Amino acid sequence: MPRDPPPSTNAQTFLLAALRDNIRLDGRALDAYRPITLAFPAEYGVADVRLGKTRVLAKISCEVVAPYADRKFEGVFTIACELGPMGSAGWEVGRQDPPELLLSRLLEKTIRRSGALDTESLCLVAGSKCFHVRADLHVLDHDGNLADASCLALVAALLHFRRPDFEVKGQAVTVFSDREREPIRLSMLHTPFCISTSYFDDGSVTLHDATLLEEQCREGEIVVSMNRVGEVCQLAKYGGAPVDALTALTCVNAALEKVVAMDALVKGKLAEDEKSRDGGGVVRAELSAQNERPVQGLVG
Repeated sequence: MPRDPPPSTNAQTFLLAALRDNIRLDGRALDAYRPITLAFPAEYGVADVRLGKTRVLAKISCEVVAPYADRKFEGVFTIACELGPMGSAGWEVGRQDPPELLLSRLLEKTIRRSGALDTESLCLVAGSKCFHVRADLHVLDHDGNLADASCLALVAALLHFRRPDFEVKGQAVTVFSDREREPIRLSMLHTPFCISTSYFDDGSVTLHDATLLEEQCREGEIVVSMNRVGEVCQLAKYGGAPVDALTALTCVNAALEKVVAMDALVKGKLAEDEKSRDGGGVVRAELSAQNERPVQGLVG
C-alpha cells in the first residue's frame, strides 16, 4: 500500500523549534487560517472549497426512495467521502484508509447526528416515499486540515442545494421538474462547522489549520464541531498525547470566533451567488428570453 513519505528528521526538528518560538513556516500566526476560497459552479448543490492548497468539492443530489422501517416520517441523508490518488499519492481507489473512515465518522456526527438537516421535511408519504439526500465529498488536493475544509464544503453545498417540489394526492406522488416548478431549499436547522486544533510539546503549543507537514509532526489534535450560537455538536480527539481539561476548554472557546467567521463567509457567498442568478425563477427567465428575441420584420 503506498504511503506519503514522512518528513525528514531535520524538517521535524526545524518545525518544532520554530513553533516553540511562536513562528510558523508560512508566516501565519498560530491561530490564523490560510486563505479560504468558496465558489459555487452553475449547478445547484455543488461547492468548491480551497483552504490554502487543500481543495474539497462537495456535491448534493437527491432521489425518491422508501424510508427506513423504523423512521417512517423521515427522509434519508447519507454522506460519502472519496479520498483517491488525485488528492494524495498515499490514497488508493476503492480502499477505505483510516483517514477516510475518521473523516466520514466526523462529518456524520457533525452534520447528520446533530440534526443539522431537518430530515422530517424530506418525507413525501409516511412509510412509503421520501427524499434520499446524498452528499458526495471529493478531496482534490490534500495539504492538511481536511476536516475543516470538508465540513465547510458540505454545509455550503447543503445550503446551496434545491430539491424538487412535489404534490401528493392520496398515495400518488408527483415530483415536478425544475421547469414545472421552482425547486425548494433544504430545511437546515443549524449550520455546524469543524475547527481543528493541533498540539505539540504535551499541549504547550497549539495551532489552528495545520498544514500537511505540521500534521505529520504533531502529537495529536482536537476537533470541535460547533454552530454560530456556540452550541457544541461534538468534541473529538483521536489518539495522540493526553490533553488536560483546561487545554480542551481553551480550544472550545477559541473555536467560536472561527465558526462565526466561516458562517459569515458562507452566507456572504450564497448571497453573491443568488444575485448573479435569475431572481425571478424559471417563468421570468423564459419571458425574458422571448422579449429579447428579435421580431421578424421589425429588426433588419
